[in-house]
This record gives sequence, structure tokens and C-alpha cells, in this order.
Amino acid sequence: MGEMIEFKRPDGKTCPGYLTTPKAGASAHGFVCIQEWWGLNEQIKKTADRLAEAGYCAVVPDLYRGKVAKASDEASHMMSSLNFADAAEQDVRGAVQHLKQSSKKVAVGGFCMGGALTILAAVRVPEMDAGACFYGIPDLGADEFKKIKIPLTCHFANKDGHWTPAKVNDFEAALNQSKSQFEICRYDAQHAFMNELRPEVFDAASAKLAWDRTLAFLKNALA
Repeated sequence: MGEMIEFKRPDGKTCPGYLTTPKAGASAHGFVCIQEWWGLNEQIKKTADRLAEAGYCAVVPDLYRGKVAKASDEASHMMSSLNFADAAEQDVRGAVQHLKQSSKKVAVGGFCMGGALTILAAVRVPEMDAGACFYGIPDLGADEFKKIKIPLTCHFANKDGHWTPAKVNDFEAALNQSKSQFEICRYDAQHAFMNELRPEVFDAASAKLAWDRTLAFLKNALA
């Protein structure tokens, strides 16, 4: 179990977040875990807890400042009201800087909206050392993706109706022109297949494979 904290953003303001740490003696690299469009709910807290169990000091920035959506239309409204640039350059970067006070290297990863913010942060957060994106791509041009230099692991669903295989192909083509050492993993699953609280889309086999691949990636990328 973690705790709620307040950390400083680069602009001097503060952002709330959920902090969870590994057991004493564990190698504590940092991981900024970014929410889906639902907000800082129990599912994303449990994901951070799993990262702590794997040896990472994890922070989930509360991008909605205490608001949590219960229905998809509410979540869509809250996401559409979010300033993505501010979230990446201030909330996420502030979380990275907070973890770097005690962690030599820090990765950023997220799901859906959080996946898109992960890639945006890879472009705009210089302190970020690696990224783990799950089914999300920000609305950026190929020239922006080409600026990415850090290693990435990216996981997409072939049955995703929004971030379609065609969009993933375009994203991969842009990354191929960057300096990033990256991997694109595709799964015969639906969008949000990692979310165990959504049984209509959760795919246990794909979720385990994606999680295991991500832990293996982090072990190498943050070494």
C-alpha cells in the first residue's frame, strides 16, 4: 500500500500523487505510472503497487486532482478537458524530478491516455530515461516522434478501434527514423487488455506477456 503525497512541478506549483515504494533492500529505480482516462482509481494504484513489488519506487500523478470517472462519457469529458502539454511538461516531469532525488534512473509508463502521455513525455521531458507505452499515441507529427532518443517498449492491441494497427504502423515508421532503441509488441486483444477490472476487454494471457516483457525491458533500460 502506498500513500498520497504532494510533489513540486517545474513551475513551482504542486501536484498530488500516489507514491508506493519497494521493500527495504530492493533496488529502487523510479517509475512514473500514468493513469487511464478514468483518473487515479484503485486499478492504477494496484498497478503502481505491482511495480513496487518488482522493485521500483512508483508515483502516479493525480492529473485530475482528485476526480475519478465512473462512466466512459464522464471519463471522455475529463480527458478532453486535460491540458496534455501541461500534464507532460509539469505533472509528469515534476514526478520524474521527484523520484530522481533518490533514484538514479526513472522510467515513465502509462495506459490509454497515459500511454499517449508517455510518448509525449519521451519528447518533452529531458530527465526521462525510458518509456513503457500501453495502447496510446499522442497527436503529434512524425517529426516530433523522430526526436525521441530514449529506449521505449510499446504495447498495442490489434483489435483496438482507436489506435488501430495502421496508426501503430505509422508510429513505428516514425520511430525507425529516431535514435530510440524501441520495441513494438502487438497482441491479439482489445484496447485496455491490461485492465483486470474491465472483464469485457481484459485478456489475462496478453496482460501477463506484456507485463513480463515490460519488466525485462526495464531491467535492461535502467541498468
